[in-house]
Amino acid sequence: MLKAQAKPVHLYMEANPNPNSLKFVANFMLVEDGVSFDYPDAESADNSQLAKELFNFAAVKRVFVASNFVTVTKSEEVEWMEIQTIIRDHIRQYLESGKTVVQATFDKDPLFNEDDSEVVKKIKGILDEYIRPAVEQDGGAIVFHSFQEGIVKVLLQGSCSGCPSSTVTLKAGIQNLLTRMLPEVKEVQAEGI
Repeated sequence: MLKAQAKPVHLYMEANPNPNSLKFVANFMLVEDGVSFDYPDAESADNSQLAKELFNFAAVKRVFVASNFVTVTKSEEVEWMEIQTIIRDHIRQYLESGKTVVQATFDKDPLFNEDDSEVVKKIKGILDEYIRPAVEQDGGAIVFHSFQEGIVKVLLQGSCSGCPSSTVTLKAGIQNLLTRMLPEVKEVQAEGI
């Protein structure tokens, strides 16, 4: 019986604005484009064996998976130089084994809901088209939470969660863009930080 050929995995690391997060980028997609999975702790990682394994490292405090990358957030007590190679090698070995990174199936598009109001559809469209690609470059995600009385609430995930510059990104970037493009939007707030 022939052994399955392991796929060649190239993994490189990218710093981002959050000094406690590091982005590990693969040479292929890990999950569907536009979908992300945020694991703030080991208990939340039910559908990701990789995330569970990464939480076995004492320094790992959060794991985020999107597109072709995994963002790992470490505790402040540890320096990246001490653990980055160990984490990178573990992710590479996991990916080389051919195992699925996240076990998830969607009956419908997780980003869009036909019951959304026209304004919410526009907000989600702007977030997906203009904001998501830029934020993913920094190893995170900003996900729509709600819209009421002119206030858009979003969730900060991955490296954006706890990032010192996320408030500036939220107000100077996202709020300016949304208020300029949609007069119905007056303010953007982060939920759960």
